[in-house]
Amino acid sequence: MSKPIRIALTKGRLEKDTIALLEKLGFDCTAVREKGRKLILPIPDGNLEVVLAKAMDVITYVDRGVCDLGVVGKDTIMESNGRFYELVDLGFGRCKFALAGKKGENFYEGFGVKTIATKYPNVTRNFFEGKGMDIDIVKIEGSVELAPLLDLANGIVDIVETGTTLKENGLEVYEDVAPISARLIANTVSLKLRQQEIESLISLIESKL
Repeated sequence: MSKPIRIALTKGRLEKDTIALLEKLGFDCTAVREKGRKLILPIPDGNLEVVLAKAMDVITYVDRGVCDLGVVGKDTIMESNGRFYELVDLGFGRCKFALAGKKGENFYEGFGVKTIATKYPNVTRNFFEGKGMDIDIVKIEGSVELAPLLDLANGIVDIVETGTTLKENGLEVYEDVAPISARLIANTVSLKLRQQEIESLISLIESKL
């Protein structure tokens, strides 16, 4: 048997949803479910090896070729500058990027440069470049909702799932930026060298989506 296809999974909810999908395909994922502190786990009957990592690291491992495949959110893909193929929209982990700010304010009013707070500077820059707008980006690591409340920014670009946090802080969505869901990505070289194996796995996955 050839060496296992190594697949990096984003720890947390995407990991759980991916394992559920692999079990739907008929693979025995006991080793992953009972992982303890292990970070590299076998799925022998699928000739797969699972690597558990943070989202941005999944991109790095696939981009650098130490993993053949990866499962990561579209948000991380849009923020990264990695070189890889995006193969399948897996349909879980659905949410969206949105532009939001204080309720009742007209964001697009006036001609001054707007200040946008975000954890995702690349996504934000690309969105406003598409509108031909100059903006000042402030990178925030924690609760980005604080920025408009403290008058640090005119608006925020962030991931919105239910919108509850925005509402509870007197904020609202001004505009949707992009839909997000989990994607299967592949290393460019792996896709050439292991095309048959990867394509048969993709067919299996697509038959269950």
